[in-house]
Amino acid sequence: MQEPLAYRMRPKSIDEVLGQEHLVGEGKIIRRMVDAGRLSSMILYGPPGTGKTSIASAIAGTTKLAFRMLNAATDSKKDLEVVVEEAKMSGSVILLLDEIHRLNKVKQDFLLPHLENGRVILIGATTENPYISINPAIRSRTQIFQVEPLKSEDIKLGIERALEEPKRGLGDYEVEIADDILNHFSHVTNGDIRSALNALELAVLSTQPNEDGVIVITQEIAEECLQHKRLVHDKDGDAHYDTISALQKSIRGSDVNAALYYLAVLLEAGELQIACRRLLIIAYEDIGLGNPAATQRTVAAIQAAEKVGLPEAQIPLAFAAVDLALSPKSNTTYQALNAAMADVRAGNVGPIPDHLRDAHYSGASKLGHGVGYKYPHDYPNHHVAQQYLPDELKGREYFVADPTGKYEAALQQIYQQLRG
Repeated sequence: MQEPLAYRMRPKSIDEVLGQEHLVGEGKIIRRMVDAGRLSSMILYGPPGTGKTSIASAIAGTTKLAFRMLNAATDSKKDLEVVVEEAKMSGSVILLLDEIHRLNKVKQDFLLPHLENGRVILIGATTENPYISINPAIRSRTQIFQVEPLKSEDIKLGIERALEEPKRGLGDYEVEIADDILNHFSHVTNGDIRSALNALELAVLSTQPNEDGVIVITQEIAEECLQHKRLVHDKDGDAHYDTISALQKSIRGSDVNAALYYLAVLLEAGELQIACRRLLIIAYEDIGLGNPAATQRTVAAIQAAEKVGLPEAQIPLAFAAVDLALSPKSNTTYQALNAAMADVRAGNVGPIPDHLRDAHYSGASKLGHGVGYKYPHDYPNHHVAQQYLPDELKGREYFVADPTGKYEAALQQIYQQLRG
């Protein structure tokens, strides 16, 4: 039985990895480790289908080390023992351990000494945040790297490789697929190359060749295999992003009818996740302090939509779109953080004042840390004037209120009183 296309197209070397330039690009950390032959155990975390297993496979292919794959939840301690015995014989084995957040204590305790001596180079893969879900004993012995969703151009490149590759891919089939349909495959899978390749393989293998022996992938076939309708007039893939942009700008501009229209376009294309994410961003970026209650209602509406799924999800999302479009608006917090980040990026930083530094350890007072700190709860109204910003930024104001609603007006009054 032949393996799925996504399995067959896993990269054989670092150079074949799609995306993840921050990890495998020239001069980046994983490529440097591979080039120097100094591999250490690591945890890769990120959404499904973004290349965690591919990176592990590529590392093994480039270094020519033995590569074994196990699942922390379903494979037993005995399976781990087999890998360790192989490592003792060969000197070193790369072990990809999927769902590493589900590794129990018995398996963990068995693995730890072999990670310490370097016989087993562990590459743990997880969709969970490792800082929360993975035992500290494992974390302390690994490097942790975040794998990002692939860009649409990375997905498209992966699809094109699969269509051209004769042995591992679909190169032995004569396939005709228009560029705009390729864009559809690459845009609607939300950075998941596995989903894109699975849908492509289904489309090719389930479509009968025409009289010339050519498998023609039409828009209808693509939509059926992807279970995503194509956005109207989406020839080059830009409509996906243009619609998202138009939705946010319509809500920001308080045009409730346009907001409902662009939301309808996304939902008709099955873009539930994108619609939810964008409405949440709009709520905090454009409504913000203008109407915090509307932001909270949006969060609740999105949770309801994700729970019930389409088509019923459209009901709470429509509620949120109307609520946000007609709400008072404020981007005060968005602009304030941007201003603070601009200072940080420009190098306008300084040492934290000594009285604010951590004083919960022996010898802190000898360094002057925490000395002179005034505890606000000991003062009237729980406030006392003291310096919080570094000397280099003393007096800098990032928060500039621009109230359109009662809530921000009240915050502005409190802010002015505190500054006075």
